Amino acid sequence: MTYGFIGTGNMGGALARALVREVSPLDVYLNNRTPAKAETLAAELGARADTAAHIAAACDYIFLGVKPNLIAGVLAQLAPTLAQRTDKPVLVSMAAGVTIAALEQAAPGCPILRIMPNTACAVGAGLTLYDANALLTKPQLDAFLADMAASGRLEALPEHLIDAGSAVAGCGGAFACLFMEGLADGAVTCGLPRDKANTFAAQMLLGAAKLALESDDHTAALKDAVCSPGGTTIAGVRALEEHGFRAAAMDAVIAAYERTKELARD
Repeated sequence: MTYGFIGTGNMGGALARALVREVSPLDVYLNNRTPAKAETLAAELGARADTAAHIAAACDYIFLGVKPNLIAGVLAQLAPTLAQRTDKPVLVSMAAGVTIAALEQAAPGCPILRIMPNTACAVGAGLTLYDANALLTKPQLDAFLADMAASGRLEALPEHLIDAGSAVAGCGGAFACLFMEGLADGAVTCGLPRDKANTFAAQMLLGAAKLALESDDHTAALKDAVCSPGGTTIAGVRALEEHGFRAAAMDAVIAAYERTKELARD
């Protein structure tokens, strides 16, 4: 199998880094609007920098890593090449708000995988949500899942839920980083050196997430287990609640979801 990436920004680059852990870098072709960006990533991974036209003509899977407002134009440029192929490639789109139906209209006859990954795929701890059109065969899906296994967890999700899922699984990484930054700043204010504050905040969140995934307990129960009566943790929880922490987190997810819907209408 050969894999092509059209767009090697943060998300495309993260997926390419994950992919080369499972497949030969020589089977991975990279293209970017700024050629130097693709060339730099290709040199890092041992992959090949190439043209979008050759990727469209030759690759078995084509990752579309461009911004949602650019994807129609990119597919319009690739359409003549894709139309000539009897062995239609699988188009793998990560464009927020761009539906499978829209992709099918732009690239008739092609199997489509709509995915919503996150940047943690680059370190093997990502979550990628996916759905496909009827043209994608089981062997094609199985090969994709096997070759992307090093990216982390891959979760099938009906397309009508992907925007909601992405608002927490995709955008949530930025929210978590903001939380980590706040925790570290608080620790620095209390006298902890910056490097240790950053490490402690990140490791704590990693451990809390692992505990939540591997425990049968609700997150509320995990929180309560740490909050001793009259103790330090419940004092901190109270401070968060006084500032509307949970409501702010909910609003962030809802705002991201609503923006995705706006992009789909543009």
